Amino acid sequence: MKTLNDYANIVNRRLAEIPAVIPEGCFEIGEMPWLLSRSMRYSLEAGGKRLRPSMLLAAVDMLNGDGEDALDFACAVEMIHTYSLIHDDLPGMDDDNLRRGRPTNHVVFGVGQAILAGDGLLNAAFETMLNHACLRPERSARYLAAIREIARGAGVTGMIGGQVMDLHCERSGIADNRALEYIQYGKTACMFVYPLRAAARLCDAGEADLKALSDYGRAFGLLFQATDDLLDVTGAQADMGKTLGKDAESGKLTCVSAYGLRGTQERVARLHSEALAALERFGTRGAFFRELVDSMVSRTH
Repeated sequence: MKTLNDYANIVNRRLAEIPAVIPEGCFEIGEMPWLLSRSMRYSLEAGGKRLRPSMLLAAVDMLNGDGEDALDFACAVEMIHTYSLIHDDLPGMDDDNLRRGRPTNHVVFGVGQAILAGDGLLNAAFETMLNHACLRPERSARYLAAIREIARGAGVTGMIGGQVMDLHCERSGIADNRALEYIQYGKTACMFVYPLRAAARLCDAGEADLKALSDYGRAFGLLFQATDDLLDVTGAQADMGKTLGKDAESGKLTCVSAYGLRGTQERVARLHSEALAALERFGTRGAFFRELVDSMVSRTH
């Protein structure tokens, strides 16, 4: 069985090729300029666990699909995730100066360039998936279904919608548990749910598999965010690689502010059980995902 690190290495090898590496000072009609390539790759190559693309590839393996065929879709998910981090760190959003242990994109390249780097990664993600789809038109229905799932996870009813409500609640002082659920499902869980659904589409899986993966992704994503909220209070900045304590300082709506430390720990335990229950359908094939959710309960970064 491949490990998370194995999948991350596969993703990193492909991401070394996309988006294109443009030599310093180069710009040609029909090609992106060097500065855009440099700023996009600065954040894309900053490290990270490659969790979301690895989960997509692991789900394809679990469903006996073609991992090589799914690789560009996995890399697209990581590009979308990285774009969201660049924009999340901007002064108009969370205004962070540290991400993955290094200065954030806008600190290095300026706010305008950081916005464009994020825009570039988002568009490059969809270009990458569509370019791959054009190579095998006989599989176009599966590819388009997978692209639609990823678009939904990243879009106005998913990650962007969650971010909008996060900003609204922070600025208006809303401390409503219903709003918290919407924010954390949209901002975090959707980019686990929908890449897993994309994996199922690539494998032409049935509705029962699709539902099980959706249920797992939801529980896993909400658990991941709950532990992130805990670590913002109890973690070490050197381990996390980002500024800690900003959630409380800015009055952000989090699991800890809504439920307290003990309530958040109870939430983690409940979501852990829900994630394991969703995997029962897959039996021993779900070992990677069982180990993954177990590791999230005790994560330190």
